[in-house]
Amino acid sequence: MASATATANPEPGPAAPRRPGRSSARRGVWPLGSRLGRLIIVLNLLGLAILVGGALILNEFRQGLIETRLESLELEGEVIAKVIDEYATVGEPAPALQADSAISVVNVLSIPSSQRARLFDSSGRLLADSFVVADRVEERPLPPAVKPGGKLAPGGPPAARIVKAHEALALEVEQALRGKVIRNVRVAEDGRRVVSVSIPIRHVRASLGVLTLQASDVEQIVAAQRRALLPFIFIAIGVTLVSSLLLTQLIAEPVLRLARAADRVRLQHVRAIALPDLAGRDDELGDLTRSLEDMTKAISDRMQAIERFAADVAHELRNPLTSIRSAIETLDVVKTAESRGRLLKILEQDVGRMDRLITDISNASRLDAELSRESPSPLDLAGLVEHICGFYEATRKLGEVRVRLIEPRGSEPLRVLGREEPLSQVIRNLIDNGRSFSPPGGEVRVNLQRARGQAVATIDDDGPGMPPENLETVFERFYTSRPKGAAFGGNSGLGLAIARQIIEAHGGRIWAENRMGGGTVAGARFRFSLPLA
Repeated sequence: MASATATANPEPGPAAPRRPGRSSARRGVWPLGSRLGRLIIVLNLLGLAILVGGALILNEFRQGLIETRLESLELEGEVIAKVIDEYATVGEPAPALQADSAISVVNVLSIPSSQRARLFDSSGRLLADSFVVADRVEERPLPPAVKPGGKLAPGGPPAARIVKAHEALALEVEQALRGKVIRNVRVAEDGRRVVSVSIPIRHVRASLGVLTLQASDVEQIVAAQRRALLPFIFIAIGVTLVSSLLLTQLIAEPVLRLARAADRVRLQHVRAIALPDLAGRDDELGDLTRSLEDMTKAISDRMQAIERFAADVAHELRNPLTSIRSAIETLDVVKTAESRGRLLKILEQDVGRMDRLITDISNASRLDAELSRESPSPLDLAGLVEHICGFYEATRKLGEVRVRLIEPRGSEPLRVLGREEPLSQVIRNLIDNGRSFSPPGGEVRVNLQRARGQAVATIDDDGPGMPPENLETVFERFYTSRPKGAAFGGNSGLGLAIARQIIEAHGGRIWAENRMGGGTVAGARFRFSLPLA
């Protein structure tokens, strides 16, 4: 007999209610249609967005700082150049720059320690330098010591860097002597980046010299801002860690629990998985849990059906075996040839009954595998029914029950999505059932109709019909109900059960009813419907 169903439930809790109307598969395109997909993307991008946002803020601040510093230097330089033009230039007989007066102006004006002012004449010669005037000492770290025969550190010697800085400054002065204010960001002699403004000193229309102002405090301000970026970095790292832990709790841990539950099903021979808290989740893991629960429940139901089938088979086979054993035991006792002949007749019937049972049981047990192995395809059901009815009529002997197709196939096929051999077996089983109940000379009528997107087949016979309470019982395995006088053991009781199994596997429905005529039962009627392809 079937054993009780065990359940693999790693954690106690009430069973999660099934949610009707919700598909087990997520709708939409991943990741937009996926809750977990959106969660993973948001959590992973959040920390990165914080870091990138901080970098963009710093970069924007740096660019704005450089522009502001250049404007400030240009405004300050224009004031100094205006003073030099007013007090240190002459226009008669020709425009000229009075070097001593210009140097005095540079010496008198207060230049901040973070800035450096230099004055050049029209030939690019240095006249004044605020660092020299203020007796400032330029400090820079010494380069690392180099062993004899060793290579210099990357970046070259300080002398080369100084030469490049002087060349960049000379180019800037040369461009300013053409009468334009030059803004520039360049590398100074000490290797630091500076912002520089070169303003021509003009009198009348002649460029008499160039005043260059440079500031080196931008890098210090930017460095401070980079240090201000550290909180953003730490926050991004923290968010990433938290999101990783959250994803572990939301995804990795439930998947591990599902794996453990599946292992329990495999190792402890339990029948089903039950994880109520996961099944109640409205995401992909909830769908997976519900699908696993449904799958293991279907497997459990199938195993119970197999156990019941095995018990029914054992019961059905025991009857003829018992009869055969009794006949064999009695065979040695009987004395007359007539009694011995009756016993041999009983043995012959029981052996035939066992043969039919074993054949039908074998067909029924192979049915599931055959249905899963063969893929359904569009099939002309009207043509199939016409072919089967024609075969019965062509092979009918005199006095046998006739099989007639009420409406032969028309020009338009009646297509369903199915498998030809199993559907042929359904039609043959129903026709054979009707023939077995119809009297000699009777008729089995087959009719096909199209109704509401379904193909409906009707098989009528001229038999005695069925008791109303048995209209559903006739589809159970090994159920037989024959009229008086019918040969015992002539049917296994599996034909209608196999027909229902095949029709339901094709997404259809089969049922039985009595055909009425004149207020009385005129025969039995079997119908099945299949969705049109």
